[in-house]
Amino acid sequence: MHGERSACLLFAAARWQGDPACPRCEVVGKHYFHNGRLQWRCKACRYVFSVTSGTVFAHHKLPLNLYLGALLLFSNSVKGIPALRLARELNVQYKTAFVLVHKMREAMLIQRDESPLDGEVEMDGAYFNGHIRPANKKVNRIDRRKAKYQRPDKRVVITLRSRGTKGCGGRRTLTFVARSENQISVAKLARKYIAPGTTVFADEAPAYDVLSTHFVTRRINHQEEYRADDGTNTNTAEGFFLRLRRMQYGVSHHFSSMYLDLYANEAAYREDNRRRANGTIFAQNLTLCAATAPSREFSGYWQGNHRVVEQLV
Repeated sequence: MHGERSACLLFAAARWQGDPACPRCEVVGKHYFHNGRLQWRCKACRYVFSVTSGTVFAHHKLPLNLYLGALLLFSNSVKGIPALRLARELNVQYKTAFVLVHKMREAMLIQRDESPLDGEVEMDGAYFNGHIRPANKKVNRIDRRKAKYQRPDKRVVITLRSRGTKGCGGRRTLTFVARSENQISVAKLARKYIAPGTTVFADEAPAYDVLSTHFVTRRINHQEEYRADDGTNTNTAEGFFLRLRRMQYGVSHHFSSMYLDLYANEAAYREDNRRRANGTIFAQNLTLCAATAPSREFSGYWQGNHRVVEQLV
């Protein structure tokens, strides 16, 4: 109980930064605290709530210090942590670890900063889940470049990444999932997430032709060079995609297209915060989880409450 009380107070400090607020009536004050149950009773509406009520960890059945341990392992990983390893580290079932890690990814996505990017921004796309294994016999092999042979769950991750100071890579990264690189999706994202007056860097794909209508645009032809003589490149965005693929191949081994937006945003968060101390990342992730409402997609996941619609541009 002593460890559970310490975990409760740590979570409360990250959630409220002061006196507790009732999640029902939102009254802030000196609510009555039941030390044995680690719960508060609201002095206004008499509602009984815990430190996780109304958060992504609401209705938890395991000790709270276990959830903080999971968050610590999740924050300490450089390229993510698979649910199987998390289950072994915490000595819980795989199903528990799977839902838990997805709830933390969901909190990252819901609480991310989506203010428009400025300065110099690189925009690029990379396809995932599109590999088709060639047949064993040469006579049975198909032309995998043709559209009719493409996998139906093939998706593109479009990234917008603002450049940081020289030698520090990207400053802030936003990721989105679409069915393909097309001018409609690119124009929609650029108008909403790139500030006016920004210089945008992109490759020669036809989808990015619309950028020149609204922004100062510099293009690079990757068939001829990766960096032009005048310095034009999309290497910061390409570097992010490299790390996202390493996260897929080396950690998760598979990204479900239904939840590709969560994986891509997690990689973006880790990339943007890679130079911060572990304690800072843990405190930030704890605050994100405390500020996120209960998950509608992963509460009751193993009872059939699954996402049915992809989050696409």
